[in-house]
Amino acid sequence: MTGQDRADKDIVKESADKKNKKTTRKSAGGTGKKSAKGAAAKNLVIVESPSKAKTIGKFLGSKYKVMASVGHVRDLPKSRMGIDIENNFEPQYINIRGKGEIIKELKKEAKKADKVFLATDPDREGEAISWHLAHLLGMDGEEECRVEFNEITKDTIREAIKHPRKLDLNLVDAQQARRVLDRLVGYQISPLLWRKIRWGLSAGRVQSAALKLICLREEEIRNFVPEEYWTITALLKGEKDYEAKLIQYKGEKISVGSEEQAEKIIGDVKAETFRVENVEEKKRQRRPYPPFTTSSLQQDASNKLNFSTKKTMLIAQQLYEGVDIKGMGTIGLVTYIRTDSVRISDEARRAAKDYVVEQWGPEYYSDNVYSNKKKDVQDAHEAIRVSRIDLTPDLVKDSLSRDQYNLYKLIWSRYVASQMSPAQYTGMTVDIKNGDYTFRANGSKLEFLGFLKVYSPSKKEEDRILPHIEEGDSPECRDVTGEQNFTQPPARFTEASLIKELEDKDIGRPSTYAPIVVTLTERKYVEKDKKSLVPTDLGSTVNEMMEEYFKEIVDIGFTADMEDKLDRVESQGIDWRKIIADFYGPFEKELEYADTHIEKMKVEDEETDEICELCGRNMVIKHGRYGDFLACKGYPDCKNTRPIVKSIGVKCPACGKDIVERRSKKGRIFYGCSGYPECDQSFWDRPVDKKCPECGSLLVQKKGKKGLLECSNSQCGYREEIDNTDKDVDPAG
Repeated sequence: MTGQDRADKDIVKESADKKNKKTTRKSAGGTGKKSAKGAAAKNLVIVESPSKAKTIGKFLGSKYKVMASVGHVRDLPKSRMGIDIENNFEPQYINIRGKGEIIKELKKEAKKADKVFLATDPDREGEAISWHLAHLLGMDGEEECRVEFNEITKDTIREAIKHPRKLDLNLVDAQQARRVLDRLVGYQISPLLWRKIRWGLSAGRVQSAALKLICLREEEIRNFVPEEYWTITALLKGEKDYEAKLIQYKGEKISVGSEEQAEKIIGDVKAETFRVENVEEKKRQRRPYPPFTTSSLQQDASNKLNFSTKKTMLIAQQLYEGVDIKGMGTIGLVTYIRTDSVRISDEARRAAKDYVVEQWGPEYYSDNVYSNKKKDVQDAHEAIRVSRIDLTPDLVKDSLSRDQYNLYKLIWSRYVASQMSPAQYTGMTVDIKNGDYTFRANGSKLEFLGFLKVYSPSKKEEDRILPHIEEGDSPECRDVTGEQNFTQPPARFTEASLIKELEDKDIGRPSTYAPIVVTLTERKYVEKDKKSLVPTDLGSTVNEMMEEYFKEIVDIGFTADMEDKLDRVESQGIDWRKIIADFYGPFEKELEYADTHIEKMKVEDEETDEICELCGRNMVIKHGRYGDFLACKGYPDCKNTRPIVKSIGVKCPACGKDIVERRSKKGRIFYGCSGYPECDQSFWDRPVDKKCPECGSLLVQKKGKKGLLECSNSQCGYREEIDNTDKDVDPAG
């Protein structure tokens, strides 16, 4: 029996109950009441976000009321740990502050509804939100009320509503286990850091392991000793001149470590003649990549679009929840964006096949099936793909912002390419003898584009075509040169490479990658140098303390093993409380030892070039509860403080002083004159150094759909489009 059949049956049952002067109400939404006119009763559908509610509401019609919980409605309290350690680690959930009105409205509508469907996201977090909603609404745990869908399209949503299921308590427990474990770690180590190092610091289970990786890489770079090596290249004559590089001496691999050695080899080679010893031609192919997972999408968007992980997830969420496409209405353009599966549905594979064959012919199609390296619990969900392959990037371009278009194009291309043929190459390897030395020339030619017609994994490869060469040829040598090189230290992590490292080492999960980087930078543990992540002195200090006193928390192997145990709560239903208990015993002893043995550390404040106007000393950067500020180095003799202002390179149109970035009392960013309070000129949108051609007022940058410059004068309607393809703008400011 489908969910809708059950809803209809409840209505019939209610009518029968009324005849017996009884009222039967199921706690999961129960029976509702018909109006005097006999209108159909409402079914309530609860999702997480208002934009998703709006999209789904259009698909389901008037028989359904769709409401948003706006994320979690219950959680652990912020003011205390909220875990009853003595009572088997029982979580002490409370209603989230500020959610009272939302909860009240949900309860009100649930009482009126014939059926309540819980349609939160299809993952652990979404299952937990549904579980909390069921608790607040007094729903029966055995009720089939949970609706799950991987994409937000009309057909998918309507079909999902027909097949509700019971809440998956293994999924809920998996989320609870992570939440409790992270709370036990964070809420007990963080206060220790406040007391011993500085207020406002934090330590987290996954965050600390990620910080260790960054610090280890920095240590490798610092301790790296470069080694000299030389490459010896011969320029040989043919139909077209070509290069061959020295690879062997007397049949063994050769390493040239000094200029003297290089010069001797060059002299020896010039005294001999070259002779082609072996010519080998091979066909090779390059297979397409699987569709995106969360981490591979974040990595590709970082490398190709210069998006931060936070920005990638923000825009991907918009594409998932639905975009108004001209002439088509609101459509969820991509599937669910938090997944570590590379699998796609049979229907999606058929759609890709039809599209590829129709567009480019059967030779471009390949029935590729991808499997995960790790058989994890998330394989129940598909990879990230577009919901409709016929909605090509060019077709929807006018309905999307520039950033939405670029990310959508990336997802569409990767999905289509995943079902295409490999690229075909012809490779040529030529070994050329010169006395006791062997040189090698390599050539390659792309014979068939295959998936490269749609998606290029990296920069476009150019053919390296060698001239016609046969064994026994004696090519004339035009020149032999030596080039000095030095080995390079490992590169610092970028957001993309850190995510790859975390994924390879099985640390964290798709939903945690973006917050990890944000937390590390917000806590000042890591700074960004262009795209590189560099640990600060503070980050190194915290990491050293964690390594000495909480070895397991920062141990990569331990963290990965813990992730595996937490996954088994979901896949095998093992007792999450036992996992927590096994961890907490040793951890509690570490806490006690650390508290008594860690001495108070002094972290030097960062000195600036700003001069205190009261005493003439330099100002230093202080870190307070409400953010960073400047304070006189002479404290406590001089207690002068000053807010940190960030100039944006634009002059105030009223007085000519710099306009700076400021924050309102509620934390919202705005832009105001540095001459305040004498000059109170301010803007909510970021001004640019350009005046309106119509009225002369400053133009401001709008963060709307197309990326616009707009006149700051509300009486003037002038606006113009801007090209912000490469700008990583955070819409939240």
